[in-house]
Amino acid sequence: MPGIPPIIITLVLGGIAGWLASLIVGGSGGIIRNVVVGLVGAVVGHYLLGALGLRLGGPFLHSLLAAIIGGVIVIIAGRFLGR
Repeated sequence: MPGIPPIIITLVLGGIAGWLASLIVGGSGGIIRNVVVGLVGAVVGHYLLGALGLRLGGPFLHSLLAAIIGGVIVIIAGRFLGR
């Protein structure tokens, strides 16, 4: 997207991915938490999908789905470690 700084796009997509992950596993949190979950989830999801040799659609869809899957894992791990 011309004119929009990449960091803004990354933060928005991270927020969306984190929000969707929290909807899937149930949870609440603000926009900052959603962005953090989405960004950390993206790293986890890309690593996991890469290790499994999976590619989910085109580059945008793959990145979004990896972030959501990773976000779900991050939320579940956080709950487990928080006990």
